[in-house]
Amino acid sequence: MRSVHFLLAFVLLTLASSIASAYDPSPLQDFCVAINDPKAAVFVNGKFCTDPKMATANDFSFSGLNIPRNTGNRVGSNVTLLNVDQIPGLNTLGISLARIDYAPNGGLNPPHTHPRASEILVVVEGTLYVGFVTSNPDNRLISKVLYPGDVFVFPFGLIHFQLNIAKTPAVAFAGLSSQNPGTITIANAVFGSDPLINPDVLAKAFHLDINIVNYLQKLFGGNS
Repeated sequence: MRSVHFLLAFVLLTLASSIASAYDPSPLQDFCVAINDPKAAVFVNGKFCTDPKMATANDFSFSGLNIPRNTGNRVGSNVTLLNVDQIPGLNTLGISLARIDYAPNGGLNPPHTHPRASEILVVVEGTLYVGFVTSNPDNRLISKVLYPGDVFVFPFGLIHFQLNIAKTPAVAFAGLSSQNPGTITIANAVFGSDPLINPDVLAKAFHLDINIVNYLQKLFGGNS
């Protein structure tokens, strides 16, 4: 009987370990600076890595995040993401950073989700209306108006947004729990897919006239 209990405990620990490894893996050395050329690599852990002896401060730094970004686009926002592609030293560390600039009077970071990360956001300028929606079946909206110095957390994988409700520009910084969090902007994914989702599917799913679906697919640049 004791051996059965031991086997059961071993299986449970194995399952727990596999669940834990579903997120960014823990590093197996002090750092693992990502490199694109495997011929120049020494260690492998998530990505090919530079020989640690060859790492420099530039592998762990980025300059210019203080510079305002252009928000003259359709949604009135601009996200500057610093992930492993911009800072190779982030490889295996499970974190990334973003600066978000919002245009006055309605600059929007539209509803989106990060498939591999939670997010914590701090407002440094302006006034933002932010929120996220819980999963089915509740679909509960949890929202708040944020001012400079306020912080808000967006849980892993949930749809969330930020809207500038002030007459002045807004700036926020976000930390994400992945070196490569990914972003799925809902409207772009649904109406701008390549190839296009069958309009009949979207018309029924969103209770829309099919002509409106066709218009939205053209608006979001989907390819048939």
